[in-house]
Amino acid sequence: MDIFWTPKARHTYFKVLDHLEKAWTEREIQNFINEVDNLLEQIKQNPEIFEESRKKRNVRKGFVTKHNTLYYRVRPRKKELQLLLFWDNRQDPDKLVY
Repeated sequence: MDIFWTPKARHTYFKVLDHLEKAWTEREIQNFINEVDNLLEQIKQNPEIFEESRKKRNVRKGFVTKHNTLYYRVRPRKKELQLLLFWDNRQDPDKLVY
């Protein structure tokens, strides 16, 4: 199964990295990158491993860290995982749009 990064997913991923770069060390940045890589491998192995979102059908959310969630969609016909958004869980959930 191929992984497709939407522009929003790419933007929010690098936004998290920018935040880590300003506030934390290289070690924390690498840990985050590793956690994302591990999560993507888990999803590739079993795309339905994480719970479905309550807001939209066919959208699932996987926890990268306690502060970050990845929202993604499985597109079985295209054999594709579509990454939608990295979300900081400390934000207002009413502002969540994917």
